[in-house]
This record gives sequence, C-alpha cells and structure tokens, in this order.
Amino acid sequence: MYAITIPEPGGPEALVWDEVPDPVPAEGEVLVEVVASAVNRADLLQRQGMYNPPPGASPYPGLECAGRIVEVGTGVLGWSVGDEVCALLSGGGYAQKVAVPAGQLLPVPAGLDVEQAAALPEVTCTVWSNVFMVAHLRPGETLLVHGGSSGIGTMAIQLAKAVGAKVAVTAGTKEKLDFCAELGADILINYREQDFVEEIERATGGAGADVILDNMGAKYLDRNVRALAVNGRLAIIGMQGGIKAELNIATLLNKRAAVSATSLRARPLSEKAAIVAAVREHVWPLIGSGRVRPVVDRKLPMSEAAEAHRVLEASGHIGKVLLVAS
Repeated sequence: MYAITIPEPGGPEALVWDEVPDPVPAEGEVLVEVVASAVNRADLLQRQGMYNPPPGASPYPGLECAGRIVEVGTGVLGWSVGDEVCALLSGGGYAQKVAVPAGQLLPVPAGLDVEQAAALPEVTCTVWSNVFMVAHLRPGETLLVHGGSSGIGTMAIQLAKAVGAKVAVTAGTKEKLDFCAELGADILINYREQDFVEEIERATGGAGADVILDNMGAKYLDRNVRALAVNGRLAIIGMQGGIKAELNIATLLNKRAAVSATSLRARPLSEKAAIVAAVREHVWPLIGSGRVRPVVDRKLPMSEAAEAHRVLEASGHIGKVLLVAS
C-alpha cells in the first residue's frame, strides 16, 4: 500500500507519499481500507518530531479515518467485511489501509457519506470526553470554547447547544465568528480585539463561564481561571500557547474550580473504547437526526498531505481539512 511517511522530521515537505508494507490486523482488530482521513494539529507536531506515536501504533500520521472493512481479525464480533465505518486511531490514518481495534470503530452515521464521516471521530471523542464526561456541562450552563471555528470548536458549539447550554467562542476574524454564530454560538469574542475575560464577565453578568474548553495551554491559563464561574471547570486539550505558566491557587480556591488536562492518543484501549461507546450512544443520534453535522473546510488528495498541513498552519480554515484517498 501507499502511506504518508516522515523519513526525517521537518516542515510540510517532510511528508512523503511512499510504498510501505500492508498492515496486518491483530486479534481484536479489523483492517480498514481508507476512503478519507482528517488533519489534526497533533499530526503537525508528529511531523516536527515532537509527538511520537505510542508504542505499537502505526508510525504514520493520522488520528482518524473513514472507510470500509476489508478484513476482520480473530475475536472481533459485531463487524463484517464491507461495513462502512469511521475510526479513532493512534496513528496510521494517512494511508490506504489501517488496522483498528474494534472498540474504536463507529458506523458511518445516517445521512452522511464515508468521506464526511472522516471528520467526526477525533472531534466527537475529544469534545464528548472533555466537555461532558470530565467537565459535566449541564443544560443552562455557559461553555467557553477557544478556537470556536476549528474542527473541535465547531463540534463543541453544536453539542453544547444540543444539550441546552449557552456557548461563547473566541476566534480571530469576523468571518470565523459569523460562522460560529450560524452554528448557534451566543457570545462572539474576537481575541485579537477583545479581552475574553472581560467579555465573559459582561455577557454573564459577572458570573463567568461554567466550563472552558481550551486549546492554548500556558498562554491562557491565568485568564481562563479568572474567566471561570464559581465551581467552574477548565478542560485543557492543547498547548498551542506553550507548556509552562503560573497558576494563582488562591483564585482557584476562591472559585472552588477544577482544572483537567487530557489527550486521547496514549490512553489505554479500554478507555478509548468507553469514550467511543459513549459517543455512539449520545452523539450519533444527534448526527443522524441532522441536529449536529461535521464541518469540512476542504478536501485534498492524501498524497498532498503537505499542502493540508500548510493550510492548518496558516489557520485560515473553518472546520476540518480532509485527506481523500487517491
């Protein structure tokens, strides 16, 4: 088969479409013929040599895919050759085939084609596990999403609105904020021109955000804690703004707030399977009914993964960038 390889870490040009051995499904796995994958910022870090796959995972980038099962390993129940699926991966999505633990498979939702489904696994699992399973967002509460126009952000807006929460977002352009509003965002904050702490306080009458979903890390840590409501929950899922920051513990104590930080890739198979099962139970019906949808900015041939990485690095996109099998 062909896959995107990384012979040496570097810029987008480090991604090479090359012939590699076919994967073989182990016990409890299926082999998926990939129709499409999606680009995530973790892939950019892997390309730069800063985020290696966990032991035993595929060395190729790609944390999600959609396609058709072409082989079923021993011990797998409930899935058959020919099933159209999408999958959460530890790596290997930028390829023509990938072996996937059965617990990380999801059926293609009703009303979507296989390519569209590739935009779903990583964002739905990330948002549901952090915003709902960890931070326990409830109806009537306020969720602040940083990077509201990203793949994660566009999914977080829709899921939060679906459960009856109020949603605030930050983004850097009017076009992005307008799109967030179309998805249902109530409070629109241009982080280039406005202080999100002040804007959240103003919009909530001084109460603050009950839950914050943060992709920035260190750069926003202090302001995120100040923007939290009493009993607020900050869920950190990225470090685009650095890895080290000071935290005022007194502010945290006064607000009786909680800070969590999670990633999906290195979790044990059992934890990933539990998250995937929760997504299938709670999110898939919303997608099937049309209340929630994937947002796709553009599709590029998988062999042009370097261009897809340039698009993400430029941050001009809205939603997900897909890589489609050639």
